Amino acid sequence: MSDRLSPRSAEEVREAVQWAAAEQHPLEVLGTGSKRVLGRPVQAGHALDLSGLSGIALYEPAELVISALAGTPLAEIEAALEEHNQELAFDPIDYGPLLAQAPGAGTVGGMIGANLAGSKRLKFGAARDHILGMEAVSGRGEIFKSGGRVVKNVTGYDLPRTLTGSWGTLAVATRITLKVQPKAETEATFLISGLNASEATQAMTAAMGSSAEVSAAAHLPPDIAATLATQGHALNGSATLLRLEGFATSVDYRFGALKTLLRDSGTVSRLDAEASRALWRDVRDCRAFAGTEEHVWRISVAPTAGAEFIARVQAELSCRAYFDWSGGLVWLALSDKEPQAEAVRAAVEVVGGGHAMLVRAPAPVRSSIEVFQPQPSALAALSARIKAQFDPHGILNPGRMGS
Repeated sequence: MSDRLSPRSAEEVREAVQWAAAEQHPLEVLGTGSKRVLGRPVQAGHALDLSGLSGIALYEPAELVISALAGTPLAEIEAALEEHNQELAFDPIDYGPLLAQAPGAGTVGGMIGANLAGSKRLKFGAARDHILGMEAVSGRGEIFKSGGRVVKNVTGYDLPRTLTGSWGTLAVATRITLKVQPKAETEATFLISGLNASEATQAMTAAMGSSAEVSAAAHLPPDIAATLATQGHALNGSATLLRLEGFATSVDYRFGALKTLLRDSGTVSRLDAEASRALWRDVRDCRAFAGTEEHVWRISVAPTAGAEFIARVQAELSCRAYFDWSGGLVWLALSDKEPQAEAVRAAVEVVGGGHAMLVRAPAPVRSSIEVFQPQPSALAALSARIKAQFDPHGILNPGRMGS
C-alpha cells in the first residue's frame, strides 16, 4: 500500500485505519499539513491525507449551523459565512505566518485537533465550545458519531470535547458540525499608549469587569508595538488594546464609558473598524514573531499573572513577549539557542501554574523535550486510559504529544 493514503469518505477512512491497525502500521493524520511542525515529530511510516475529504456538507444560515468534512479549508468555511454576514465567534488563530506556512491553509479538522481560538476566547471560548456534532473513526477502525444532527451517540464520552485538542491521537475526525453567529455591525479598538505591563493589567482587569462588554484585551510592550508598526499599524510606544464590537451606537457609547473608567490610565486613541480588525488579526496570529528564528512559546496562566510571568522570564533570559486574553495568554520568543524549557516552566509554576507549549522550534529540539505541558500523574493515567479506549494499537499520530 502507498505511503500516503488519501481517503475521500468516512468509509474509506475506516478501511484505511482498519488496515493500519491490523498491520500495526502507524499513521500520521494530515489535512494540508499546515500545523505539521506543531508538537513532536510523528513517528509513522504512512500518512493519512484527509485533504480529499473536503466540502461543506450542510449550511443553514437561519439556524446558525454549518457542517463540513474534516479536510475542508477554513478559508472556504469563512468565505461561505462571510456571504451571510456570519462568523466563527471564537476567531481561530491562523498559525501559518508564525510557522512559515501560507496563511489561510488550515482545515476544520486541524482546527478541532488543536482546539484553536483567537483573541476573543475570553468572551466566546475555544473551538470545543462551538461544536454541535462530530463523526470520527477510532483507532480501532470504527465509525462513531456524537452530538447534534446525527443519529447515534457514543455512550460514556462527550466525543467532541474529548477529541478536540487531542491532536489526532485518539481518532480521525471526518465531519464536524459547528454553531456560528452573526458578525458584529462594526468594531473599534480602545487604544491606551504608554502603560507598562503591570499598569496594563490593571486597566484590562477594570475594563473586562465593567459593563463595556470588551470582547478582547491585549498588551503590546514598546518593542512588539514597534514591530507591528512597521507592518502598517498606527502604534507608538506600548499599546494596551481593548476591542469593542456591536452596533455602531453601542460601540460609541461603550467607548465613551471606557474613557470615563480609564481616564487616569494614559493617552487614549481609537482605531475604527478596518484598522481594528487588521491589528487584532496580527495580534491573534503572532505576526510580531513571524519570519524570525526565535523559539516561540505559548503560555497560558491566570490573567492577572501574565505581567509577572514576563518579568520573571525577562530577568533570566533574552526574550520578547506580549500578552493577549487580558494577560492570560503570553506569547514568548526566545533568542537563546536553547528553548529553555525548564526556566519557562519554572516561571509558570512560580506565578500559580498554567500551561506552556513550545510552538516553534526545529524538529531536533522538539524531539528532545516535552513540547506540551507535562501532565500530573493522575491526569496522565486518565489520558492513557482514554487513549487505550480509542486507539488501543497506538497507530494514530504516535509521538506527537510525547507518548
